[in-house]
Amino acid sequence: MVSIVVGGHYGDEGKGKIVSYLAVKDNPLYISRAGVGPNAGHTVYVEGKKYGLRMITCGFTNPNAQLLIGAGVLVDIPRLLEEIKMTDTDGRIFIDKRCTIIEQEHKDADKSANSKKIGTTGSGCGPANAARVNRTAKQAKDFSELKKYLVDVPQILNDAIDAGEEVLIEGTQGFGLSLYWGNYPYVTSKDTSASTAAADCGIGPTNIDKVYAIFKAYMSRVGEDPYIHYLTDDEINASPVFARLLKNADEKGLDGTGNQKIAKVLGEVGTVTGRPRKIGEFDYKLARYSAKINSATDICITCLDKLFPECFGAKEHSQLSTEALAHIKKIEDAVGVRATLISTGPDVNDVIDLRDGLD
Repeated sequence: MVSIVVGGHYGDEGKGKIVSYLAVKDNPLYISRAGVGPNAGHTVYVEGKKYGLRMITCGFTNPNAQLLIGAGVLVDIPRLLEEIKMTDTDGRIFIDKRCTIIEQEHKDADKSANSKKIGTTGSGCGPANAARVNRTAKQAKDFSELKKYLVDVPQILNDAIDAGEEVLIEGTQGFGLSLYWGNYPYVTSKDTSASTAAADCGIGPTNIDKVYAIFKAYMSRVGEDPYIHYLTDDEINASPVFARLLKNADEKGLDGTGNQKIAKVLGEVGTVTGRPRKIGEFDYKLARYSAKINSATDICITCLDKLFPECFGAKEHSQLSTEALAHIKKIEDAVGVRATLISTGPDVNDVIDLRDGLD
């Protein structure tokens, strides 16, 4: 069984939470990181401790799993070594020998005027991918400090698939940031769909069994994309849910525009950039298109508890409020795919798992 987790909107959907849950619940033998590189941050809470990861898969939460980084992923060596130490995963994490390495010159180039205009993270990923296309980039096998981590990821994963083992692939960022499908030029430096996540790790399309498209219960976005519509004050006041959040913000004395206040109440700050995220209503049209192109077999809804605090920590479908259930149903009907995983809190285990049917 091979499963892929991808972002359905613009990133920040909570992919790390879902990957960490699947890692523990499904107990895959191998969990491999796909995606662009360290420009994508995933946050995981384990027993109250927060981990902000940019290189290592969030599946480290399963101590028995072997962790991999596919050849399609750009690697920042200092960041990788820091995260290996942070997560205590030395000895069970390996990277493909063909991964392109981000060097200081790539980071410097990523701070150019054009990069600032687009709203990149400054992590060097765009210039490093450009160097890869121009055949001037260095690979992991060229660096002695990485020698003990180097493997052939496709060989390992395909051998595991042939043996009937469980494999989990972690994609990064979101569908709307895809170089192909996103709002160009306000996109990342490669495709972010499930197809490319599989290719990043050397897995062919006929070997994919499950694609989980992750959607936050509302929209959020970091970056300079001018085409994205965000909540106006009138729209906030017209929505019972967002009006309630704004009232909560005012009671806490938070400053800024209505959108900024709601972002602060929701705790929406970018993992990599530290920038406050812009909040919008759920984009049903984009979600349906995203699910189609990703061939989503399941959708997962995260941060439900932030919109509906009464659902915090719920583990069963029957514990959800009527308002929350209606919100989920509206998303399912619009997207045309069933929501089988619903996140109701930050901890790994704060999940309602409906993959075997309603509880």
